[in-house]
Amino acid sequence: MKLDQLRRADVARCAEIEKILFPGDDPWSARAFHSELDQGHYYLAARSDDGQTLLGYAGLAVVGRRGDYEASVHTIGVVPEAQGQGIGKALLRALLARADELQAAVFLEVRTDNDPAVNLYEAHGFQKLGIRKRYYQPSGADAFTMARPAQAPARDEVAG
Repeated sequence: MKLDQLRRADVARCAEIEKILFPGDDPWSARAFHSELDQGHYYLAARSDDGQTLLGYAGLAVVGRRGDYEASVHTIGVVPEAQGQGIGKALLRALLARADELQAAVFLEVRTDNDPAVNLYEAHGFQKLGIRKRYYQPSGADAFTMARPAQAPARDEVAG
């Protein structure tokens, strides 16, 4: 598996994966992914070793000014047949590395019943801030709002 930038050519497949992963809610459309890319947000793709198969994707939005950035994980998705192989973890770590370069606090929402995702986020320094009732529609599922404080970049990133 390798990570690289999400390309516009990946968008249709991302929308297909969304429908598989989030059938009871409002999955992101191709238009939503295009909008994220148009806004210049940081999006990554996880691909098979040969680069031919999209296994997952993740996106991070950053707002604010130098010294006062905030980041938000907008999405992380991994195809069901590739889940449990560390792809989601690799995508999250890459997003967090980008946030750390900017020393940005990171926020996200996650379904309260998605224990694997909640555990992954907690293992990476996120803490629950509260619950957003009926956040996901149309299912009405609740979401935890979680945050990870700003971090300094890792030493090897600073050294370049």
